[in-house]
Amino acid sequence: MKYSKQRDSILKTLQENVVHPTADFIYAKAKEENPNISLATVYRNLNQLAENGDIKKISGLDNMTHFDHNTHKHFHFICTKCGKIFDVPYNIAPELGNRLAEQTGLTAETYDISFQGLCSDCRDNR
Repeated sequence: MKYSKQRDSILKTLQENVVHPTADFIYAKAKEENPNISLATVYRNLNQLAENGDIKKISGLDNMTHFDHNTHKHFHFICTKCGKIFDVPYNIAPELGNRLAEQTGLTAETYDISFQGLCSDCRDNR
């Protein structure tokens, strides 16, 4: 992938905002640094970065697509009260893909698993 100042700015914005942001969030932050950037440019570059494996595109967490700079294997936890998305370490259930194959004969090439409930802040502030 050829170098692009705008793509670099988008990637930097994503890395600095590890809240699993949406394209609209990234656009608003990137626009602060580069007022001429368009929303279409942000979407196009996020999709290219995801296709290249530089970031993860996460669908199914809620009704919006989120982006994650962490490309290592991990799961997600979504707080049902505040909506924050947290990374959950893969080592909680590293054998999950193998167990799927053993018990069903299905082979997962990739998987995105998310847990839902209350984060510690929301649980403590009930």
